[in-house]
Amino acid sequence: FCNSGVMCFRAEDMIATLEAIDNTNAKGEYYLTDAVEVARNNGKSCVAVEVDEAETLGVNSRPQLAAAEAILQGRLRINAMNEGATLIDPASVFLSADTKLGRDVIVEPNVVFGPGVTVGDNTVIKAFSHLESCVVGKGADIGPYARLRPGAEIGDGAKVGNFVEIKKAIVEDGAKVNHLSYIGDARVGAKANIGAGTITCNYDGYRKQHTDIGAGAFIGSNSALVAPVEIGDGAIVGA
Repeated sequence: FCNSGVMCFRAEDMIATLEAIDNTNAKGEYYLTDAVEVARNNGKSCVAVEVDEAETLGVNSRPQLAAAEAILQGRLRINAMNEGATLIDPASVFLSADTKLGRDVIVEPNVVFGPGVTVGDNTVIKAFSHLESCVVGKGADIGPYARLRPGAEIGDGAKVGNFVEIKKAIVEDGAKVNHLSYIGDARVGAKANIGAGTITCNYDGYRKQHTDIGAGAFIGSNSALVAPVEIGDGAIVGA
């Protein structure tokens, strides 16, 4: 048996037991484990409780922390799969304790879920994507190599493609941001299409400004939308 360092006392016995521990040992230290001998000498009963080793691992170094994290990740992955998500390569997916994956979600290899992520049913998260503090709707398509930062809200059936970064922005149902774009402090209306290389220039050097793109709008490739700016429903912006 190995002592986990966790002890449980009757409240009325604890103070007297701890006060009776001395430091007459080679290192001159007070050892909590001596409480067992003190209690037995005072006629008290002591019982050892056997538990799962993984529940009582010591974490006193970075390698030990990594080992404990690996155990937690294994449990989170199994739980996600038991609840209906498919992890193509479970060992390469990093989950947070509060990650919420809907049914029939597919997660490809090398995806990181930071804190505060919720993903709706039937969504696909493609390889090498990074998500944190964001909400993804049902039937969406994310990645590969997509980054969803805090405040990102992705609607049902929306697409966020490769090398796209979304921060504090709403991408409404059916909208597409497929390639090489930065969308920050913005709203992309339902079924709007954002061309490759489009960015929202949200910072004026002093404050973050908002960009609003209407439903069904078409934004041509390599457009730089200098906020604050509003683009109406169905509008077309040339490349």
